[in-house]
Amino acid sequence: MAALRPSFRRSSSSSSRRDDAGGGEAPPRRDPHAFLREMLPKQARSVADHRLDDRRVWLKKAGPRHGPLRYRLLSLIARTLRLEVLTPVPNPGGAAAIAIEAARLRSLAASGLRVPQVLAEQPEGLLISDLAGSGRSAAMLMERLEQAATQGPAVLLAAWAQGLEAIARVHARGQYLSQAFARNMVLCPDGEIGFIDFEDDPGATLPTDQCQARDWLSYLHSTGALILAAGPQAAAAHWQAAMAAAEPGVRERVAEAARRMRWLRHLPQGRRWGRDTQRVRAAAVLLGRWHAA
Repeated sequence: MAALRPSFRRSSSSSSRRDDAGGGEAPPRRDPHAFLREMLPKQARSVADHRLDDRRVWLKKAGPRHGPLRYRLLSLIARTLRLEVLTPVPNPGGAAAIAIEAARLRSLAASGLRVPQVLAEQPEGLLISDLAGSGRSAAMLMERLEQAATQGPAVLLAAWAQGLEAIARVHARGQYLSQAFARNMVLCPDGEIGFIDFEDDPGATLPTDQCQARDWLSYLHSTGALILAAGPQAAAAHWQAAMAAAEPGVRERVAEAARRMRWLRHLPQGRRWGRDTQRVRAAAVLLGRWHAA
């Protein structure tokens, strides 16, 4: 196993200040690449957090390809309605998924978007930074939305609108997400929303306008049940503002999905039919109201 390579780059003034303060030399920084090589064979889970020096990092191991059953409902809907925009993009698994995620993270970061930093990469795994930063905590947007729902419709809609605004910022830079569900959006300590989970790339098979339309539909799919319960009329203004700022081709794709999904409003209600069914139904109801024409 290769030894960790410390970094000795520091100014003489900062070094002397530490010596004057009686702290002595700072401990050497651990090399992320060596850390990844060391921890990969030790980690049992596919994703786990670790401490690298004074910061929290995440190690993602290459895993098996996700089977089609994971996407069975959306796949069935996409085929039935002939909606390519809803067709799930399968996760290829293994080294391919690691390479895709690393490339997408670098591309989004280069566009000035808040995503984890790639610290080290090899075919078997990826080491990335934590979006919260050292010694701080962040929350998944889905958790924040569920909490806000208990505080009243106004609080929920304000948090929901943050997600819409974050997606709009991604699109304004000519980018798109992967699975733009609220569970993959992170509310950082400074209030900005960051994004995680990029093991697949819709842009490999779909044009950008379809990828961006998928982002809006994915976000609505993951949050629609909360919004429907809180009152869709108040949320309509936020949605319409987001659509007005979107590219014309994206608006057309979303409107087409709304028309073709209209009959899904009649899916049965109740938990016994499963969460995915209720999410699809809620999204169809909201799209039907917001794209009535």
